[in-house]
Amino acid sequence: MIDLTVRTRTMEKNIQFCKEKKIALPTFAMMKDPGKIPDSIKTQLKDIGLWDLHSANLFRISWKNEQKDAGGLYGSPNHIILPPELTGCRANIIMLSGRWFPTGAHKVGATFGCLAPGLITGQFDPQKTKAVWPSTGNYCRGGAYISALLACSAIAILPEEMSKERFEWLNKIAGQVIATPGCESNVKEIFDKCWELRNSGEDLQIFNQFDELGNPLWHYTVTGSAIEEILNSYLTKGQRFAGYVSSSGSGGTLAAGYYLKKQFPGSRVAAAEALQCPTLLNNGFGGHRIEGIGDKHVPWVHDCKDTDFVIAVDDEVPMRLLRLFNEEKGRQALVDNGVSPDLVERLDLLGISGIGNMLAAVKFAKYNELTEDDYVVSIATDSMQLYGSRLDELTQERGAYSDIMAQQDIQLLDSVGIDHMKELSYYDKKAIHNLKYYTWIEQQGKDVEELNAQWYDHDSYWGDTFGQADEIDRMITEFNTRVGIL
Repeated sequence: MIDLTVRTRTMEKNIQFCKEKKIALPTFAMMKDPGKIPDSIKTQLKDIGLWDLHSANLFRISWKNEQKDAGGLYGSPNHIILPPELTGCRANIIMLSGRWFPTGAHKVGATFGCLAPGLITGQFDPQKTKAVWPSTGNYCRGGAYISALLACSAIAILPEEMSKERFEWLNKIAGQVIATPGCESNVKEIFDKCWELRNSGEDLQIFNQFDELGNPLWHYTVTGSAIEEILNSYLTKGQRFAGYVSSSGSGGTLAAGYYLKKQFPGSRVAAAEALQCPTLLNNGFGGHRIEGIGDKHVPWVHDCKDTDFVIAVDDEVPMRLLRLFNEEKGRQALVDNGVSPDLVERLDLLGISGIGNMLAAVKFAKYNELTEDDYVVSIATDSMQLYGSRLDELTQERGAYSDIMAQQDIQLLDSVGIDHMKELSYYDKKAIHNLKYYTWIEQQGKDVEELNAQWYDHDSYWGDTFGQADEIDRMITEFNTRVGIL
């Protein structure tokens, strides 16, 4: 469970600090249902940009933000439906869209879920302690942003081969940006840098998304609820929700699937990863180009026992579809092939990992022989807003995008099959879980008894953790009351 022990002296300091800085915090209930957000905050938001460094934007940590870059309030959860005309499978694929979060990605939610408990209990002191955000991309962006809203110093850590847009923005927001060797899948190098910082003697606290339980708690509570609301708006008699597909990544986003399995019995959870680094599928390793999904280890916060499929995606396919979905000739080819022009105009809501998740969802649907009566849900963590430079690089590498390339890429999408995936048995799941030992016990100093509790005391370990949202909300409400600005 998340440690909610109160350190009274620091908590009192944090209350006074937030009072001086005019900072209030959203509850999980508000993030699920923005109708519960005070009118005083909504009045402020009407004059604030989505990415502005204003503490009121803490109340835009929600899937329900209005689709406006400035002044927006709230609506229904942001998503698009990808029909058979695009995907080539019979099932309807719903993609939840992270484009309309501050920073353009949903990772600000996970960072808030990790930092807020420390702030309200006094376990973190924003006035003297630096917040360290180790990441393979969007998490450190979200952490740097949340830190800026809370007027505390941040250190962002990410691999040096991540997109140019990430580094340009971080260099303006974070107090310090550290680029570690390698690409998306070089997570060990990030962990090594964290140990180096720990041993430096500097006053800092590391919020590691791969082992912070606030990460999956946020997704279980907020993302799971948003998807449930979307599904209830579409499902009619005779239809069903078949499954939830998410990249392994930090393990946090998968927690929305654990929530959905309880609300929709019989649904399944699938973890996606890059074929070039098939850690879950084959205990494999390697580098890949699907930015934002991690690899080469099993995250501490990944509930392996509640994961039903592993699906590997060849990273060449998302890179080619990135051009098909965003180049003018590609979009025209899709329209000529029967895809709605309105949908084609919105395909820029899918970043590279979103396209990878879409492909995994297609494979899941085809493997399970799903029909028009089935819905599959996946996640578009971010959008093309963060990958314009990748299109330029692909043009330099492969030449101008042509009509022939577009037709070849449509055929590539149509030909997605059920290769490189596994429906997990009990012992397949246990084998993946056991891989945690080498990263977390041997390298990172975790307790083997807790590792065993995740598996053998499964329901109580994970259930108690995911049941903490109400208690954290109670503490946030009390904290806000004492700050006294709402």
